[in-house]
Amino acid sequence: MAHKTTLGSSASHVSCLDLWREKNDQLVRQAKVAQDSSLPLRRQQLAQDALEGLKELLCSLRGLPATVSVLPLELTVICNFITLRANLAQGFSEDLAQDIQQGLERVLETQGQLEARLEHGLRGLWDSALRVSSLLPELLPVLHHLAGLQAALWLTTNCLGDLTLLLQTLTVGQSRASEDMLLLLKTWRPPAEESDAPLTLQDARGLRDVLLTAFAYRQGLQELITGNLPKALSSLHEAASGLCPRSLLVQGSPQRALLYLVAALKEGSTWGPPLLEASRLYQQLGNIAAEIESLELLVEALSITCIPEARQLLIEVELLLPRPDPTSPLHCGTQSQAKYLLASRCLQTGRAVDAAEHYLDLLALLLDGSEPKFSPPPCPRGPCVPELFLEAAAALIQAGRAQDALTVCEELLSRTSFLLPKRPRLWEDARRRTKESPHCSPWVSATHLLQGQAWAQLGAQKEAISEYSRCLELLFRATPKDKEQGPASSCEQECTSDMALQQLQTAALISRGLEWVALGQDTKALQDFLLSVQMCPGNQDASYHLLQTLRRLDRRDEATALWRRLEAQTELPQENTAWSLPLYLETCLGWIRPPDRETLREEFQTSGDL
Repeated sequence: MAHKTTLGSSASHVSCLDLWREKNDQLVRQAKVAQDSSLPLRRQQLAQDALEGLKELLCSLRGLPATVSVLPLELTVICNFITLRANLAQGFSEDLAQDIQQGLERVLETQGQLEARLEHGLRGLWDSALRVSSLLPELLPVLHHLAGLQAALWLTTNCLGDLTLLLQTLTVGQSRASEDMLLLLKTWRPPAEESDAPLTLQDARGLRDVLLTAFAYRQGLQELITGNLPKALSSLHEAASGLCPRSLLVQGSPQRALLYLVAALKEGSTWGPPLLEASRLYQQLGNIAAEIESLELLVEALSITCIPEARQLLIEVELLLPRPDPTSPLHCGTQSQAKYLLASRCLQTGRAVDAAEHYLDLLALLLDGSEPKFSPPPCPRGPCVPELFLEAAAALIQAGRAQDALTVCEELLSRTSFLLPKRPRLWEDARRRTKESPHCSPWVSATHLLQGQAWAQLGAQKEAISEYSRCLELLFRATPKDKEQGPASSCEQECTSDMALQQLQTAALISRGLEWVALGQDTKALQDFLLSVQMCPGNQDASYHLLQTLRRLDRRDEATALWRRLEAQTELPQENTAWSLPLYLETCLGWIRPPDRETLREEFQTSGDL
């Protein structure tokens, strides 16, 4: 009777396993249908239902004794459950380790080795379970699959020591002992599953490839941060040669796009979208052309909002990477931030025509509402929107597009002029009352300066002089005579602001003086150049313009005295003044620099009448 009961129980046992295996396969197919669905709500519901089904199935399997016949299916269900849950949560949580632990304990139950869990925690369980698998080869493929999920969990929680030990155990006999995790991941070859094995959402080999790509990427970024550029490039090349197809690498993710970037560079392609990391790498290496190309392709990558292509992996590379930190120097930011970096670098490196187009694209992006709120790049600190307009105008003037620059300036004035106090005596009250007021005057003043430069480029000297005069009027009115010292923490910022105002005044005075020179009115030019030297004694550009004017007016004694002061200044050790001026102002200062300064110095050095 007992024998018949055993036979009946055994038959029932086998029948349940068949049914539960079919249930697993059905739930896996359901999850894949959900993954392919183009309807977000339906996709979420199908996936959630599949997850609940896997959870219930796992509870049923754990109600059976731990036997070699049950465990391949049970461990497969655990793997599918963890994979789908991590996908839905978009990350690995510590409580998933409990599911892994229970699976390993069930493996050890088959051999009566439960005491192993008391030895070294989860690490001890893995060592014991993998030793058991050498006696039970039918468990080896699914244990490697579970090990891949454990590796993903430890990678995301930065348990790299445990991960290294696990990989060493998994690769025993496949290579020499190593602590290089990248080498261990490349060496690890999970055994293939049998053709009649239960269905899985993502197999062990695919998971290994994701781990390899993610770790290489993380290591590459870390090397970039520490400045080890050759090793960074090597790691990023390794990441790019991983499993991700190109269509996935750029699917709305800056991190994927970086991988795509390196793959493109490796193949010599000119259309792979490089990201911020690559542009900075090239900048440090002094390769400006490659840096600009990287930024152009970064903008292209960030403009891709989505690709109507079904995702093939539930656990993808991004799932194993740290969340982007907006304060990190490696943060890619938004499309407008990337477009700004491209435009500003073009302006800084002399690519004025390209810079002008990029700035106009950026302004259009902001003004048409595509990105209604522009956030400056955090590292280094980027400009606010008014400064963006000023840089755009400067780029247009540099590119010879004075009329377009005037249009940009008029747009900026229409947005900021109303903030200015109407009467001078209200100025200080406005500065105290309104946070924007201290900055508004320099913006408006700089706008008039750029308008003057545009009119000068068009040959309209009178209009140019009028704009420079308006700029100076606003600046002199905005600068308080008795400035109180602010708190120590803001001292550097105050000094930088003062220096910018001083340089803006100097630029306006020199620019107006040059227009007087163009009109043949050297006496009026002399007044502006003298005032610019008084405003900024250390500005050699102002001194050289003054020197030339004194010579033209045949005021030799004054010219000689000024020349001697200039020579004395050049012999003194120069202070390392690391003032950070706005880019538009740096550009303006470049326009008023005497082109023949060295020639003038040589003339004075060899002239016998000085």
